[in-house]
Amino acid sequence: MVEKYVHHICIQTNTYAESLNFYTDVVGFELVQESPNFHDRHFNTWLKLGAFYIELQTGKFDENLEACNSNAQGIVHFCLWVDNLLQEVERLKEMNVHFIHKNGEIIYRVENGQLCKLIAPEGTIIEIRDHKGI
Repeated sequence: MVEKYVHHICIQTNTYAESLNFYTDVVGFELVQESPNFHDRHFNTWLKLGAFYIELQTGKFDENLEACNSNAQGIVHFCLWVDNLLQEVERLKEMNVHFIHKNGEIIYRVENGQLCKLIAPEGTIIEIRDHKGI
């Protein structure tokens, strides 16, 4: 059988500097490659966390991208696992990230563990959980 795994997702942004800062300084991705003026885009950048990559790119020159919508079809969020959710949430609070609250709570329980969700500058929803199961 051929080996397969998820290599990357591509996130487009109108707020490149803010998104780049968020994924590197807040979430912890490593900047691997930044390509300015890439195929009619201001930037096409590769970020890495473990074996997972984000391809972060701007729209084409003079293009204003439409906002993300959690009620649309397609990918609604992506999830990162952490070994200590409470500690990570406290760290993120200090960085003033935008959390999605559920019933007034940042951290809430689902059937197999706890999680929280935050919103990146371009609108991508990131779930953070402390349980590796489904």
